Amino acid sequence: MLIKIAKPSDLHESDVTPESIYLSRRRFMGGIAGLGAGLALSSNVRAHADYSDVPDGSAPEWLKEKISDTQWRAITPSDPEKDSITPFDDASGYNNFFEFGTDKRDPARHAGSLETQPWSVVVDGEVNNGGRIALEDIAKPSQFEERIYRLRCVEAWSMVIPWLGIPLAEVIKRADPTSKANYVRFETLVDPEQMRGQRSSFSIIDWPYVEGLRLDEAMHPLTLLAMGMYGRELPNQNGAPLRLVVPWKYGFKSIKSIVRISLVEEEPLNSWQQIAPNEYGFYANVNPEVDHPRWSQATERRLPNSLFNTNTMDTLMFNGYADDVAELYADMDLRKHY
Repeated sequence: MLIKIAKPSDLHESDVTPESIYLSRRRFMGGIAGLGAGLALSSNVRAHADYSDVPDGSAPEWLKEKISDTQWRAITPSDPEKDSITPFDDASGYNNFFEFGTDKRDPARHAGSLETQPWSVVVDGEVNNGGRIALEDIAKPSQFEERIYRLRCVEAWSMVIPWLGIPLAEVIKRADPTSKANYVRFETLVDPEQMRGQRSSFSIIDWPYVEGLRLDEAMHPLTLLAMGMYGRELPNQNGAPLRLVVPWKYGFKSIKSIVRISLVEEEPLNSWQQIAPNEYGFYANVNPEVDHPRWSQATERRLPNSLFNTNTMDTLMFNGYADDVAELYADMDLRKHY
């Protein structure tokens, strides 16, 4: 289906990156097929991104090393006309990140001053190996992977974004969950001085922003902890320095600027579920057959679009990742568990 991750034995001389491109690694991403976690990929699929218009970032040295050492690439196979990669300016300039405001342009306008270095994450709850862990210590034991995923917002717009990160499953395994761990709960940073949306009297969110996954969802090979995108570190407005990416779920599940990952026994109450339980459920799987009360989910607007080209397309079940994730919900009524 959607991704395959290469191992050295799968590579051939024709797959070797030319030296000139390797030396400008941050401007290149190519498609290499190979081994994954049992995930299939059509052999004729290739995805390419042009990073020539992506501005340089200011990543710390350890993160630059991880990005430059990214060996495996994962690919979204799809119709190249429909699933071409969203321009960086659109992906970094049109965001929901209520910590910085409710307008789609607010995060890009106001998140730049967020201090993301140093950064640490508390891993706690039903684990045998928890504690406060520096972000670089979360990243260093794992090989960075580059994945092109669809991003589908419940508001019925969508993008295609190349992420850089590590499988969430590896972090959870290192935490050594106890037998009582059934769910994973995430929290975003609370810092009203830096995050103007958190000090707004009009805010409807009871901070911190909270999200959650069932443990098997969190351990799924597609679930990613992203620390970069477009060959560079995450821009602040996209959830720097650490965000979740769960490509078969609506975008609000992919929590940004994570400071806590807790393994818990009971299903956590996520922020939007707390605000409007009739509109937002715990699972939030992309489902064209179950509409949001305010937005049809049958179709989506793929960004960028314009007055003369709305770029509308049919929404795919589980955002196109059904072959890999549908079995997680085989015995569930997806209209009830929305």
